[in-house]
Amino acid sequence: MANSTTNLPLNVGVVGYGLSATIFHIPFITTTSTLKLHSILQRNPSQSGKSAPRDHPGVKHFTSLDQFLADADLDVAVITTPPETHFSFAQQALQAGKHVLVEKPFVPSVSEADALIKLAREKGRLICVYQNRRWDSDFLTVRKLLADGTLGRIVEFETHFDRFRLEKPSTWKGTLGMDQGGSALYDLGTHLIDQAYVLFGMPRSVFGILASQRDGLLLGPQNPDLEPDSVTAQLFYDDGLVVFVRIASVSVETRQPRFWIRGTKGSYRKEGLDTQEPQLRSGLKTDDANFGRESPEWNGKLTLVGDDGSFRVQDCPNVEPETYSKLFELFGEALVRNRQEDLPVPASQARDVLQIIEATKESARSQRQIQLSQ
Repeated sequence: MANSTTNLPLNVGVVGYGLSATIFHIPFITTTSTLKLHSILQRNPSQSGKSAPRDHPGVKHFTSLDQFLADADLDVAVITTPPETHFSFAQQALQAGKHVLVEKPFVPSVSEADALIKLAREKGRLICVYQNRRWDSDFLTVRKLLADGTLGRIVEFETHFDRFRLEKPSTWKGTLGMDQGGSALYDLGTHLIDQAYVLFGMPRSVFGILASQRDGLLLGPQNPDLEPDSVTAQLFYDDGLVVFVRIASVSVETRQPRFWIRGTKGSYRKEGLDTQEPQLRSGLKTDDANFGRESPEWNGKLTLVGDDGSFRVQDCPNVEPETYSKLFELFGEALVRNRQEDLPVPASQARDVLQIIEATKESARSQRQIQLSQ
């Protein structure tokens, strides 16, 4: 059994040593006071490529999951491997008595999510999902606009991840099928649907269109096995709100759209993606004063209606960034207290998002609107 959560910092082991581990997890684990990078599992360290033992000589290194999980000093397993491994690896980690943080997409199916949630409860361990884009600065700005009532009652919410990438990715994002947690729906769609879920909860129903823009094909009766690089989903809510989720691989724009939100008092438009990922890839440190900050040229635009019916347009800079560091801070605090309700992204919420994703797939295949149980 791992150390008691009263012993700080908690020993964290990372499974995998690809982009997710090196860019999105290890830099934050090493700067979170309640956490300590204890070990890394990399099956095949490379002499010329990525090598965890070379990059992190001061921690333990493993090439076998069984040996990694058998370490009695390990408290937390962070799973950063491709999504088809998430269920098996998380299951084994929980059975070994470890707390677990799983990269998104959590698992490929609702049934697998339910099984892990049940196992974590039986073992008295916590399982959290890495939905880091809840801490994008533009999304935090949107949350504040809605919480403050700046836009009034929201009637349409449009959220985009659009790119111009004619070449299919050679990573799992382009090689795994949807049944294994691959495709644009699970990769990028998980982020966008999760953000909509955070803001508005479960929709009443879903209508989805999944396509391969690169190949000019549509998922449906004629192409039942198509793996999409494009998503158009509509989430319908009881108060009349419609959320549009949009992902494109063929979008020739110098300023890609991000948000377009319309309400009874105003609207908000935003272009460009959050800066944290490109900053991390470029080597910017997580404690740098500029981390998470955008240039003013990418400020969003607010259009507000006055009491006399006139429109006023103004810049809307992002709120002060909390950055992805906040997810790890909250995760560490939840582990210290061993409280499920304190987790920044409980697995039960990721399970709800998977239900919306599965409804989107069913809708696209059947070409009809799918009702969701509330």
